[in-house]
Amino acid sequence: MHPELAAKYDLRVPRYTSYPTAPHFTPAIGPDRYAAWLAALPSDTPLSLYVHVAYCAEMCWFCGCHTKITHKYAPVADYMDCVWREIDMVAGLLPGKMTARHLHFGGGSPTILTPKDFSATVERLRQRFRLAEDAEIAVELDPRTADEAYVQAMADSGVTRASIGVQDFNPEVQKVINRIQPYDVTARVIDWLRTWGVSHINMDLIYGLPLQTVESLNETIDKAVGFSPSRISLFGYAHVPWMKKHQRLIPEETLPGTEERWRQYDAATARLTSHGYVQVGLDHFAHADDEMAIALREKRLHRNFQGYTTDAASTLLGFGASGIGSLPQGYVANEGGIHAYKQMIRAGRLATVRGVGVSADDLLRRALIERLMCDLSLDVDAVCARFGADPAQFDDDLEKLHGLQEDGLLVRQGRRLTITDEGRPLVRAACAVFDRYLKVGEARHSKAV
Repeated sequence: MHPELAAKYDLRVPRYTSYPTAPHFTPAIGPDRYAAWLAALPSDTPLSLYVHVAYCAEMCWFCGCHTKITHKYAPVADYMDCVWREIDMVAGLLPGKMTARHLHFGGGSPTILTPKDFSATVERLRQRFRLAEDAEIAVELDPRTADEAYVQAMADSGVTRASIGVQDFNPEVQKVINRIQPYDVTARVIDWLRTWGVSHINMDLIYGLPLQTVESLNETIDKAVGFSPSRISLFGYAHVPWMKKHQRLIPEETLPGTEERWRQYDAATARLTSHGYVQVGLDHFAHADDEMAIALREKRLHRNFQGYTTDAASTLLGFGASGIGSLPQGYVANEGGIHAYKQMIRAGRLATVRGVGVSADDLLRRALIERLMCDLSLDVDAVCARFGADPAQFDDDLEKLHGLQEDGLLVRQGRRLTITDEGRPLVRAACAVFDRYLKVGEARHSKAV
């Protein structure tokens, strides 16, 4: 992308993993409202489940996740006892034993759990919910803390996909972000996964990290592709030291500027596609025969708190400190502080501390944003027809896209939009015209690229 355009559109906009986005959640949604929403779900509603393991053995300085560092296991075990209690509590509020087709373990680092506790958590979920025979069970995996016994426990519990955190293979970059992870450590874990039958492997990479260059990033990509992962995520580092104080440990002078970030993004995208990966939306890449690439072709890709997904469920139940859920009525978020979370659960109350109800207008705008994020094209008339809404209400919003259109980043034909190849990294800026909440919380979002 031309440097002038890179500077012009280097905006702070949401990632649109939800709509309304998290900065607009309020304390008006608490335990009682969440309980009522759970009880009102039809018993045949398909579910997705998310378990947040809120601990790591070491802090990576680039991290934007909700996590706490511990070198002892007792706090982890105590925390997981509360997560199990929360699972029981939420399941008890539902109209019956409901079916889940997706289960995702995130963090923090799920691999900080003992194999026994990981297995016990999956078993607890199987007791309280019906996990479909073809359910996807995915685990975020830190190669530095996983051992073969843990991988075996994953396989025995039915895990189908592992998402491996790599970020960058360059030793100097690893040092400045405080994540020392030699190539051989990653290779060993991938070998264990394939030996034990966890065949679907994702790999997470980041551009825009301190000391990264186009050349070093391409070397990382080539090494990652050498493992033949099914999917590769390529995220831009979000430097938000006002929100994540540990990021202040990264010297700002080592961070690439806006123009260099664009160069890295363009080069990395070209490198991955040259290796035969299909680009999915903004930041995912998949083998052509992977379910995500198939969903992209068939225009049934979705977006939730894990990013791009094949999960079409309208209801996501989040467990653990900072766990976020999505229901037909709105969004809910758990207390993020571990101590406060445990106090609420042990008092026999749900840990919901904020959220937002969704209106008919929110649902319509969410559908417009999701289709544009996923398909990089949008037929406003068609989406409005699904909701029985008048598409003319968005004509003023569409006029705001004139700049993107003039710069060759977007093609507009009436109420039909298509993001160009050059405009792909700015799809979030195009989506923002449909976001009626944006001005209130824009300062809390990360840059567009």
